[in-house]
Amino acid sequence: MDILAVLHILGALLIFIGATLIFPGTLSYFYDEGDLNSFAISFAIVVTVGFAIWKLTPGDREIRIREGFGVVTFGWILLAAFGALPFVLAHDLSYTDAFFETMSGFTTTGATILTDVERLQHGLLFWRSFTHWLGGMGIILLSLAILPMLGVGGMQLFKAEVPGPSVDKLQPRVQDTAKILWGVYVLLSAIEIILLKLGGMNLFDSICHTFGTLATGGFSTKNAGIPYFKSAYIEAVITVFMILAGVNFSLHYRALKGNLAVFWRNSEFRSYLGIIFGASIFLCLYLRLNTYDDSGIAIQKSFFQVASLLTTTGFHSADYEVWPLAAQTLLVILMFVGGCAGSTGGGIKVVRVLLVFKYIFAQFKKLVHPHAVIPIRYNKMTISRDAVSDILGFVLVYFLLTASASFAMTLMGLDLVTSASTVISTLGNIGPGVGTIGPTENFAHIPVVGKWLLSFLMLAGRLEIFTVLVIFNRHFWVK
Repeated sequence: MDILAVLHILGALLIFIGATLIFPGTLSYFYDEGDLNSFAISFAIVVTVGFAIWKLTPGDREIRIREGFGVVTFGWILLAAFGALPFVLAHDLSYTDAFFETMSGFTTTGATILTDVERLQHGLLFWRSFTHWLGGMGIILLSLAILPMLGVGGMQLFKAEVPGPSVDKLQPRVQDTAKILWGVYVLLSAIEIILLKLGGMNLFDSICHTFGTLATGGFSTKNAGIPYFKSAYIEAVITVFMILAGVNFSLHYRALKGNLAVFWRNSEFRSYLGIIFGASIFLCLYLRLNTYDDSGIAIQKSFFQVASLLTTTGFHSADYEVWPLAAQTLLVILMFVGGCAGSTGGGIKVVRVLLVFKYIFAQFKKLVHPHAVIPIRYNKMTISRDAVSDILGFVLVYFLLTASASFAMTLMGLDLVTSASTVISTLGNIGPGVGTIGPTENFAHIPVVGKWLLSFLMLAGRLEIFTVLVIFNRHFWVK
């Protein structure tokens, strides 16, 4: 790997993330709540370090696939490492807690160690939610759209960051694709902000909750989360936009161009909607019989929680830990599935789950007709053996990592349910789970070593596991 080429781009990324600190810093100045200095100092540190790295390294090196993986993995680590500074300086958090909170923000996990969110100043609250929004569509992707110096090797960076088993280029130039995806992201964000404002949220809360929704992140400005607002309208708006955020953004773009049929022609989208409505209807009926006397409330809470946990957003409108065990089990299963490829959602992704089931059914047919050639099709196209192997390998590693990390968490004294739940939640970029990290609880009690392990899992989940794990392979570093 060409380390100097990687460092040069990392320097540019640090300058960029330092520039984004201007936005929460401006809010700090406006509200005059005492946290302006923390953003000013953080800005100076990040920009100075970034400029020094960028200036002292050559900018004419070729960016290959190795450098792409290196830039994306180390770039996200650096962004969390430096993005944690405002929390340390303004809120007196330990660096471990600040890093955990920031990594959770950038990776759109939404797991928090904060026990009283409402104590934060407006500047910090905005920065906390803004990290969601920046990380949702991808910081590298945004950088590709606006920083010309990242144009060389842009496709390698694009492939390494965009979630899903395939990369959908909408334009020949990757920079143009990045601009399109971010344009759709900004448009949907603006629409949701307006709708939430119309529902009675103030502008600040509307912006922050939109950041958490479209990025499928889940950070709220209120300790009680969405129930604080006591509004069925707000829950409905957030439910709709969580579902939209879990859809491949290239489909949104094509629909905005007038091709509305693109949604229904896509097998993953049909499966995604089928899961949402199937799980929600079952949950609604089950809760109506066992928990709620009001059918309207059962429908409202069911659709919200299914949309939230399937898309890995992590907002809650009810304490689902008081629901029957079968309802909780269904929600945990949905956590594994996740959103669509090319969305801001985490998890395994619907397309992978769909193709795994197609592979299983093909194997059943193969047992009955051992000499038959049984292709696996997706969107009327035959999927190659290599692509199927890649997907099976990803799912296998996903569950192996879940099992091994869960065992590691039990060694730290956590009970089995909480240990597994923390891993499922962070690797899937979900946020809340079950056990002692339920929707009304947080991660503050997790041991220090556990917080660092879970931070690593957040990064691995956001970057599709192999992008991160490949740096531990010696062949990555040598020719």
